[in-house]
Amino acid sequence: MAFTMGMKRGFGRAMMMGTALLMVAGSALAAAPGYRDADAENTLVIDTSKGRIIVEMYPELAPQHVERMKTLTRQGFYNGLIFHRVIEGFMAQTGDPKGTGEGGSDLPNVPAEFTVRRDTSFPMTVAASPRGSVIGYLKAMPVQTQSDDLMAITRDNRVHAWGLYCPGVLGMARAGDADSANSQFFLMRSYNNVLERKYTAFGMTLVGLDVVRKLKLGEPPVDPDKMTKVQILADIPEAERPKVEVMDTSGSAFKALIEQKRKENSADFSGCDLSVPARIVE
Repeated sequence: MAFTMGMKRGFGRAMMMGTALLMVAGSALAAAPGYRDADAENTLVIDTSKGRIIVEMYPELAPQHVERMKTLTRQGFYNGLIFHRVIEGFMAQTGDPKGTGEGGSDLPNVPAEFTVRRDTSFPMTVAASPRGSVIGYLKAMPVQTQSDDLMAITRDNRVHAWGLYCPGVLGMARAGDADSANSQFFLMRSYNNVLERKYTAFGMTLVGLDVVRKLKLGEPPVDPDKMTKVQILADIPEAERPKVEVMDTSGSAFKALIEQKRKENSADFSGCDLSVPARIVE
């Protein structure tokens, strides 16, 4: 069965949210406050025929999907696989050993994790509260959730939260069955809210959104681009491992960015209005 996104190709407004990448010397970073190291155990380093993409994953949103990506990556499953479906204004899809959109791994399918039930301990930074919902950031991942006020009337004292499909977001492809995700995944080239709560969103591109947008278009593309090697950041020998730092979204510097953006917009704040700055330390 072909893995599809189950949606129209005409989208709402496409927000050009490019993840900020600064290439700076190590000495310049020493005095810069407000950054954290990328989570090495949950970060993918995807080397492609167009360049390197680095994606941080968030088990707080989708633990089973994160574990599946790590398992297949450590098996070398993704090495050499093509980007078989790349659509302008939408996303780049890969992870199929057949290269047709119909394949997967030998592992069982992963059940849907479209939303997560959260309580007040959920580690997100609130950016806005439009119409009874809450928009914020789980580390570098833009998220939306129901209001805390609803916790008082739910059986488990929790509410739903989910990732927003902003540019750079990592999502898992599936067939018609909600629980049919397996090995195929996609990286967003542009914003698309139609996917939210219908496809599991569980990561964010920290480095290489420009690479995602350079991949050859097509379904499949002619002479498609491929993933030459995919690794977990923690598994790369220390001498070769890129040092990736991300602005700490719980810190004052990021909160100031939120306030600045809200003043510029003079309207409701969207999670896709602001990307979390990231940089490689050399």
